[in-house]
Amino acid sequence: MNATNWAGNVTYRAARVLRPSSVDDLRRVVASGERVRAVGTGHSFSAIADTSGALVSLAGLPSTMDIDVERRTVTVAAGVRYAELAGYLNAAGYALRNLASLPHISVGGACQTATHGSGDGNGNLATQVAAVYLVTAAGDLVTISRGTADFPAIVVGLGAVGIAAGLTLDVVPAFAIEQYAYHDLPRTEFDRRLDEVFGGGYSVSVFTDWTGNRMNQVWLKRLAGEHPPPRRWLGATLADRACHPIATMPAATCTEQLGVSGPWHLRLPHFRPGHTPSSGRELQTEYFVPRERAVEALAALDEVRDRIAAVLQISEIRTVAADDLWLSPSYRRASVAIHFTWVPDQPAVTRVLAAIEERLAPFEARPHWGKLFTIEPAAVCRLYPRLPDFRQLRHRYDPAGKFRNEFVDRYLAG
Repeated sequence: MNATNWAGNVTYRAARVLRPSSVDDLRRVVASGERVRAVGTGHSFSAIADTSGALVSLAGLPSTMDIDVERRTVTVAAGVRYAELAGYLNAAGYALRNLASLPHISVGGACQTATHGSGDGNGNLATQVAAVYLVTAAGDLVTISRGTADFPAIVVGLGAVGIAAGLTLDVVPAFAIEQYAYHDLPRTEFDRRLDEVFGGGYSVSVFTDWTGNRMNQVWLKRLAGEHPPPRRWLGATLADRACHPIATMPAATCTEQLGVSGPWHLRLPHFRPGHTPSSGRELQTEYFVPRERAVEALAALDEVRDRIAAVLQISEIRTVAADDLWLSPSYRRASVAIHFTWVPDQPAVTRVLAAIEERLAPFEARPHWGKLFTIEPAAVCRLYPRLPDFRQLRHRYDPAGKFRNEFVDRYLAG
């Protein structure tokens, strides 16, 4: 077969690609298969979803979305995209606390890989999960709820313990956001006043191309009604026109800026759901370092900034709150995420990753599971203190290894 992920850098080796049209169909597929992996929208850049057996697309499941007003939750099918869910919630007067940069991704895929939005007070998207409806290796449908012993392992399960057919998420009352951009924040000010930079909004993103002595842009997503930001802030200049994180790209694909108030779901993502996200031709990598060591980690990367810049489209730096999910890159530590959007040249990018990872190793940088990295499995194990416990749980849920693939064997076996 010739199916690929969204970026086109992974060609799936699956013997069969299946698109069940109901949860019962999904259960039958899993029960009858020897090797099974699930895929949402295919936005992972690693081979996490690849398999030699059956690749199961969740996009064919009914787009269930059901709000429980009393519990302030919404139950949603795993294959539903955040753009669809957000529109449904907002129309009913509700919201999710946060969204990722791309509203194009599926709820199930994002939560299983600990994909995130950003903000000092916001955890990754999986922290909004109250329950997971899991199809196990036997084809049973079980509910794993917050407060149960297995819950912190299964929410970010990487598809290794079963297939998440649906999830229940916490919701909050709908809110409005105003988005502003600043240009040319001096690097010295960023380093010296990092807490002030990231405290400047509900969600803050800092973009750099790793050249010069400034950060290219700072995007502040602020709750509507706050005092408007000054024209000059920490040495940066307020933008007077909309911009794209990549200066050469048109801003029309981005969510509205210039302080125009709008609903949460049309401001928290960087990109509009009806447009190709980001640059459209790219690879991605992301590392999470302890917040208190972020300035040191960035200084270490300055040693290879020329090599980074040579294959880079843009780099984004943001904060993520700590959580208790075993395989989350922010497990029990507030983090600064250092994200790279690369040119689509995987051999060249892989060579740079080795240099980046060498310099970030002293800071215990955890990689995003769904993006490119080359850290050795033994080192990855040391980065996740609950990984040995996860391995035991995985064997309990999937003793025959139905949900294994090369990625699982490499990083989660044992």
